[in-house]
Amino acid sequence: MATLTEEHFSALQLLLKAPSKDAVRQMCADSYPSGAPVSQRLAENTAATLSVSPTEAKELLTALHTLSRYVIFHNLASPEQILAVFPDTFHSSLKNLITKILLEHSPKWRDEALANQISLPRLAEMDWRVDLKTASDSVSRMAVPTCLVHMKIQDNSCAGGDDSLSSVTMELSKETLDTMLDGLGRIRDQLAAVAGK
Repeated sequence: MATLTEEHFSALQLLLKAPSKDAVRQMCADSYPSGAPVSQRLAENTAATLSVSPTEAKELLTALHTLSRYVIFHNLASPEQILAVFPDTFHSSLKNLITKILLEHSPKWRDEALANQISLPRLAEMDWRVDLKTASDSVSRMAVPTCLVHMKIQDNSCAGGDDSLSSVTMELSKETLDTMLDGLGRIRDQLAAVAGK
């Protein structure tokens, strides 16, 4: 996680040139996505809005991006926590405005960060049914019960961020199902023991 430096706070002072609070709010929102600090179009728009050079606009976008990520990463959820991040010499009104904007956007950004984190596939849906397999020959008739388990698995670990949903169907005999349920019961007991600590 990148740390906040004196250069970041110096770049944030460029927001004093913004024509309105809404312009500052929009720049904060635009700077959060991963590609924002390197976006040429966003840098040009920011430079035009603030009447600064594209280099200064990129520095500002990087500073806003780093600050918003810092707030999310450290789970800063109160005005006092965010205000404490700023140096004492930072412009008071601008500090309060940025804090207010970060508090407005952080719940949505936090949800996005959680949704986009790399994780193992998750069970999205499960359905099951019991079937009776029958067979016959001249000697005997046979009826064997089996369980068909259909699961939909959600995989968010794709690099593109697209959730992929895949389906898996398993046929389980009574013995296999007993073994599986016994294993799942042990897992449940271990999770309960860990959660109880």
